[in-house]
Amino acid sequence: MSISTPGGEQRRPTVVSTGKKPAAGRPAAGAKAGAGKPAGGPRGGGKGPRKPVTPVKVSQGRSWGPIALFVAVGVLAVGIIGYGGWAAFQGSKPWEERADSISGVVNYREKDKELVKGSNHQPGQIQYSILPPVAGPHNQAWQNCMGDVYDAPIANEHAVHSLEHGAVWITYRPDLPADQVSKLAEKVRGNEKTFMSPFEGLDKPISLQAWGFQLKVDNADDSRIDEFIKTLRVNASIEGPTALCNQGVTATGTTPRDNLQQQMPTQ
Repeated sequence: MSISTPGGEQRRPTVVSTGKKPAAGRPAAGAKAGAGKPAGGPRGGGKGPRKPVTPVKVSQGRSWGPIALFVAVGVLAVGIIGYGGWAAFQGSKPWEERADSISGVVNYREKDKELVKGSNHQPGQIQYSILPPVAGPHNQAWQNCMGDVYDAPIANEHAVHSLEHGAVWITYRPDLPADQVSKLAEKVRGNEKTFMSPFEGLDKPISLQAWGFQLKVDNADDSRIDEFIKTLRVNASIEGPTALCNQGVTATGTTPRDNLQQQMPTQ
């Protein structure tokens, strides 16, 4: 529609926007369908399609702690099993073989069979060719060997009788350091068929005796001491495991006590 002006000009009427939105379902005038929406975009959003997220791989070094622990435990287990097998094998050997396998032990049962016959009781002092003595004639009375620790020398004649009963006699130089003497005493106290005493003139600081066997060592920390006791205590007896170690002489001094012979049990 045209409107005439006073000058005769024809003008189109001006369209005034009322601010009203087009009716639902109808596009506004002049708007193209789909205008303002990105092609292929998701509905309800004005952003483009999301790219798939690629997981980031984090490179990690090996955890050596658990591996080292596993290896250590394995080695320890193998060692324990191996030692157990070795100990079982050693324990299955006759005690004589185990005694001979102790490094440094002297087996007088093989060197002098007459010496170790036993049951040869004699009164008075006896001269021994091996010192400390390991066998041979001896006094009828034995030295008490119920884990006794003597702080002074004792009579060889009584001590040898105790060896015949299966005891282990530990002797040591009188000048052996006190801590070494204490360690030896710990191995003796409370252990039946063991006893210990100082001994003059030893060529080694410590000497161990069983019936027919001897071992000399330099200090009380030597592991062979325990092995000697374990192997020969009781086993070395030639009178059986029931031979007495109590009711013996408890006094010190190197002179045998012949006056006790009538008071001792017969063994």
